[in-house]
Order: sequence, then C-alpha cells, then structure tokens
Amino acid sequence: MSILLQITQAVTDSATALQPAVKAEQSISFLDLVIKGGPIMIPLGLLSVAAVYIFFERYFTIRKSSNIDKNFINQIKDFVHTGNVDAAKALCRNTNHPVARMIEKGLLRLGKPIRDIESSIENVGKLEIYKLEKNLSFLGTIAGIAPMFGFLGTIFGVIKIFYQISLENSLQIDTISGGLYVKMITSAAGLLIGVAAYAGYHYLISLVDRAVNKMEINAVEFIDLLEEPVKK
Repeated sequence: MSILLQITQAVTDSATALQPAVKAEQSISFLDLVIKGGPIMIPLGLLSVAAVYIFFERYFTIRKSSNIDKNFINQIKDFVHTGNVDAAKALCRNTNHPVARMIEKGLLRLGKPIRDIESSIENVGKLEIYKLEKNLSFLGTIAGIAPMFGFLGTIFGVIKIFYQISLENSLQIDTISGGLYVKMITSAAGLLIGVAAYAGYHYLISLVDRAVNKMEINAVEFIDLLEEPVKK
C-alpha cells in the first residue's frame, strides 16, 4: 500500500512539474500578435507595404537600366565611322535605355566643340541618374521613422499600464508582464521594418552606382570615338 502511495505521489509531482513546461509551450499566432499590437500597427503596416512596393519597383527599373546590348556601342561606332549618323540616331531612338539617350544627345551636338558635346551628355546623364534614384529617399525615410513609430507605440502602452496601476492602487506582476510583452510588439515590428528598409535602400543604391558606372564607361567610349580623327 505504501508503495502505491509513493507511485501516486510521484506521478502527481511529475504532472505538477510538467505544467509550467506545457504552459511555456503555448504559442501565439502572427495575426494575434498584430492585433495585440494596437492601432499603431496600422501605420506600421502601411509603411511596410510602401517599403516593399518601392523596393521592387526601383529594383526592376534599375536592373532594366543596367542591362544594355553589348553590341549597341559597337553599332554606334560602325555608323559613325561610315558617316551614317542618321542610322546611329535612329538606333538610339529605338533603344529605351539611359545610355542610348545620352549618346543621342551627343550625336545631335555633332559639329560643335567636344567640350560642348561632353557637357550635353553629362546633363542628360544627371537627369537619368535622377530618374534611377526616384523614390529611394522615401525608402530611406521609412527606414528611419518605422522604428520611431514602434517605440512610440511601446511608450504609449507602458504609460497606459502604469496609469491603470495607479487607478487600481495595486502592483500585480502579471498585469505588468502581460501588458509589457504586448506593448513590445510595436517596437519589434518597427525595428523589423526599419532594418529591412535600410538594407533594401543601400542595396538599391549599390545597383544605382553600378548603372551609373556603365553609363560613364559608354559615354567615355563615345567621346573617344569622336576624338579619334583628331588623334590621327
């Protein structure tokens, strides 16, 4: 009988010991976390959607501007060498690319001093770079303000918790811990959006730099092409 009592007591103790573990394994869904984050999650959600849209819109635009047919500049060289400038202009007009628009502006300035041609190509290049960098500043802004929104939501939540404690005139650890974990959701969401937007912003900047480098290389090759008769 005593052995039976010992076994029963051991099982009871084991069940009691397992209760915290079972309780700890309870999870919460992502949707529940978003809902518990409160109203501040609405602007954070809008910022995340805007960041995703800007990133992919700029990504595909910049990648398109970075890719140009390797034979393009060679065809321009052949047309210029043979004196067929009209064909070179037509090729530029039919090629939707920043380099083509820069070269076309240079072809339109043929007959003028090289310095003037360089200046006109440079001006077009600046406009093309501006187009590539369009809306990138908004992505950088999102990277800065998203964490601020998150911290703001957390601060408001903490203020609310302590206000309730002052009204109840009692300090319950469950109230504080339960309220704090909910209010920290906005901070986590804001930081996550901010980090993602920051990384995306600098990645797109690196793509713009590569595209600008290709534009400069092709512009230099075109200027060298025009100076070849002078060098002879």
